[in-house]
Amino acid sequence: MQDFILPDIGEGIVECELLEWLVKEGDLIEEDQPVAEVMTDKATVQIPAMHSGKVSKLYYKAGEVAKVHEPLFALDGNLDDQQKAHGTSEGASSDKSKTSEPIFEEEESKLSHAPSADDADSSKVQSRETLDFILPDIGEGIVECEIVKWLVEEGEKVTEDQAVVEVMTDKALVEIPAKYSGVISQLYYQQGEVAKVHSPLYSLNTSEGCGTKIGLQKTAEQVSHQPQVTQQRSPEQKSINKKALASPAVRRLARENNLDITCVLGSGKKGRVLKQDIAAHLDKSQQTDSANQVATNHNVNENRRSQSQQTEGVDNHNTVEPIRGIKAIMAKQMTDSVFSIPHFSVSDEIEMDKLMEVRRELKQEFEGKGTKLSLMPFFIKSLSLALKQYPIINSQVNPECTEITYIKTHNIGIAVDSKVGLLVPNIKGVESLSLFEIAQEVERLVGLARQGKLSNQDLKGGTISISNVGVIGGTTATPVINKPESAIVALGKIQRLPRFDQNDNVVPVNIMHISWSGDHRIIDGATMLKFSNLWKSYLENPISMLTELS
Repeated sequence: MQDFILPDIGEGIVECELLEWLVKEGDLIEEDQPVAEVMTDKATVQIPAMHSGKVSKLYYKAGEVAKVHEPLFALDGNLDDQQKAHGTSEGASSDKSKTSEPIFEEEESKLSHAPSADDADSSKVQSRETLDFILPDIGEGIVECEIVKWLVEEGEKVTEDQAVVEVMTDKALVEIPAKYSGVISQLYYQQGEVAKVHSPLYSLNTSEGCGTKIGLQKTAEQVSHQPQVTQQRSPEQKSINKKALASPAVRRLARENNLDITCVLGSGKKGRVLKQDIAAHLDKSQQTDSANQVATNHNVNENRRSQSQQTEGVDNHNTVEPIRGIKAIMAKQMTDSVFSIPHFSVSDEIEMDKLMEVRRELKQEFEGKGTKLSLMPFFIKSLSLALKQYPIINSQVNPECTEITYIKTHNIGIAVDSKVGLLVPNIKGVESLSLFEIAQEVERLVGLARQGKLSNQDLKGGTISISNVGVIGGTTATPVINKPESAIVALGKIQRLPRFDQNDNVVPVNIMHISWSGDHRIIDGATMLKFSNLWKSYLENPISMLTELS
């Protein structure tokens, strides 16, 4: 007997309420079969079995609170062993019409091959060689991800650790490698669909021979031409369908579509009915019912479509797409920030000529060391120097607005427009980094962000942010604070504009507009302006930063 320990089911979650047991004591269950529905303070989650076997004890009753990392239920033995023993006990009292599925596979093997004592064992080994790959934990608190791109196709050979699929969570783009070598037999999701953590992602045939699948298809064709075997299989097929294996979500989907789930052929492990099986069954029915109508109206529809395009010239149909991944988390974060933080803004302009000259002088030296030098490292380092004198700008307020936490480290975030959406990685401990080290970090983070491969560590723990809208072409902006931070600055593009010098002569000057947003609960306008003026002084006179560097 082995205890199933309730795993981590979300960031910061230590307990959950047991809503419903999906099995009872004494039931035989399969690996990954849903066992219980539990509710946390964030969502309702189905807990799957880690192994096959027999449920010997349920440690909680419906309505009770279960603790994370404590036993949830006990599992006795292995399902294969249980089924083998169960089949043996029935063999003495059952006739041939009640033959179990493994025995039927043995009969198929004997029909398609020369009789051999090893045929039955061979068929059983082949059935075990097709494995479902279970989507593992891919980040703290992440329960689902979007399929961005399959890197393989069904029927393609893969090797151990070969990248199989790219998935996008609400934090980053992740490549999922193959756990074993073999042949991809089925992909359970299409691109753009959402896959659940701890659910099957694809199935893999790990047999060395590539003709296993073809051999089984030929066997099935030969069996279909044998009247006696067909007559024996029909009642067995009915008994299997009466006990269709499916999760509660799939059964609910079948009920919503008035569909008898026992009529659906399951493509999952050991005949499990999946959501795509329901969809395929419904599509097939609809196609059968509407085939004649489609053929009759095809030309009419084509003519109408052609006429519509000629008269209107454009497609007037609206497009609807779900908000997922980075877009979803950004929408939630920005909404929370705007409605919980009273923003205020101040703007100014900075003369950039001296800073641009310093960059030109240092650029070649940095490139000689393998690092590109942009203006961003200067913005970041000077911002850190200003934060030392105005720590309130680097502080954070608690949700109840009763305490202020002054953050000692300066973890300065930089907004990056990546291919998966807006990302704000941050450079940790800027106060103790040199200009060269900051330039290295900027180059690393921007490169990873544009590939969508930032780690959770790079995205967590920011204390203040910089949004460089100028690289796209904007001059001013009103940035939204990246909660729980208290301030953010937007940098406009550098423009060559006329200005008056001390002698009232008009001179061309490189000007950059800056726009600050602050949390008005803890930062007042005067403090923000003093802080901004100090930061501005460092940028307009870069040599003044030397007096502050330690």
